[in-house]
Amino acid sequence: MALRAIFYDTETTGIRSDKDRIIEIAAYDPALDRRFESFVNPGITIPPEVTAIHGINDEMVASAPAFAQVALEFTKFCEGDTVLIAHNNDNFDVHFLRNEYLRHQVEIPTWKFLDSLKWARRYRPDLPRHTLQFLREIYGITANNAHRAFDDVIVLHQIFSRMIDDLSIDDVFALLNKPRALQHMPFGKHQGVPLSQIPKSYIQWMAGSGAFDKPENRELKDAFARLGLL
Repeated sequence: MALRAIFYDTETTGIRSDKDRIIEIAAYDPALDRRFESFVNPGITIPPEVTAIHGINDEMVASAPAFAQVALEFTKFCEGDTVLIAHNNDNFDVHFLRNEYLRHQVEIPTWKFLDSLKWARRYRPDLPRHTLQFLREIYGITANNAHRAFDDVIVLHQIFSRMIDDLSIDDVFALLNKPRALQHMPFGKHQGVPLSQIPKSYIQWMAGSGAFDKPENRELKDAFARLGLL
C-alpha cells in the first residue's frame, strides 16, 4: 500500500524539546482533504519573546486541552500507512512530538517521518537558503500568516508538491533515506564547486568555526574526510 502523506507543524514555548512544550499542532491530509488544528495548554508560561514570533499567548491556550487529549485526536487523524512531513522535522518537530507523547504517557504510533528541509537541501543545492518562507518566495506561493501552525502546513504542502513534481511519496521517502555521496559544495562562496577543488584554507576555517559540529553539516564533514581533506 502506498504511503499517505500528512503534513504537520508545531508551535512551541521554546526550542528545547526536553523542557519546552507544544502549544499548537496542525496537520493537513491532502489525499482525504482533511485538516487538524488545535491549541494545547502547555501547563507553563509562554515567554513573551516567543509570543512575538508566533503570536500565541497564555490567554489563547488557557482553555485548550492538555497534550494527552490532543495526542489521542492527532493519532486518530494520522492513522493508517502514513508518513508525517514537517520542515526541519529531524531537528525540531519530531523531538517535541515524541517527548510530549512520552511525557503524557500516551503511546506514539510507529509513524514514518520525512524532513522537507533535508529534501530541499539535497535536491535544491542551487539555493542559498532553504527556510520555508524563502522557498515560498522561490516557488511563487502567496504569503500567509507565517509561524502559525496550520498556515505553515498549507505552505509546506504547496512547496513540497512542487519540489517533488510527479514523484510518489514512496519514491521520495526511499530517495531521502538512500545514502548519497556529496560531491559539490552545497552552500557558501564556493557553492557548486566540486569538493576536491575547495581550498584547504577554507575547509580549515570551517572546521575552526565549528561549522562541522552542526548536524546538518555532518554529511559534508564526512565527504571531506573521505577525500583526505579533513
